[in-house]
Amino acid sequence: QVQPVESGGGLVQAGGSLRLSCVVSGRTFSNYVMAWFRQAPGKEREFVAAISSRGGRTYYADSVKGLFTISRDNAKNTVYLQMNSLKPEDTAVYYCAGKSWDSGSYYDTEEYTYWGQGTQVTVSS
Repeated sequence: QVQPVESGGGLVQAGGSLRLSCVVSGRTFSNYVMAWFRQAPGKEREFVAAISSRGGRTYYADSVKGLFTISRDNAKNTVYLQMNSLKPEDTAVYYCAGKSWDSGSYYDTEEYTYWGQGTQVTVSS
């Protein structure tokens, strides 16, 4: 059973930083493409960042490029999202997602098979 579990969310002031972590159970984590999505109240779930199975390629939404960094540690079955210079509009539930094939779109929710329960990030102004 593959199950991502997110942690690291919380309340932070605008301009602050948070690092989200996602630990994934299962023996083949290093084969998975991993991503972060977020969903704000009343809005659709949107792509934030993705990283290829070996970590050599990363992809970002334009809104977070240069501010957020996705990384992974395959020895720890963990993917991270470092979020800097946070803004109130970054407030959302952040979800970790994974898929076991390194092809197709990295940006679409439909591509991902495994989803965590989410962690709340709230940025106050």
